[in-house]
Amino acid sequence: MQNLDWQKSTHSGDGSNCVEIASSPDAILVRDSKAPTGSRLAFPRTVWTAFLHHASESRVACD
Repeated sequence: MQNLDWQKSTHSGDGSNCVEIASSPDAILVRDSKAPTGSRLAFPRTVWTAFLHHASESRVACD
């Protein structure tokens, strides 16, 4: 099993209720910060990139 570098958003505040992401060779992984040994979601890089693009456009439209 590879050693992953899990990261939280800088917008997470105290970091008690957030998700963490890590990059693997094949996907972007997402987990619940309160359950680091629990289940993970894996997104192909193209899907993750599309999500980030949509999220950043939506944020600008809402500001």
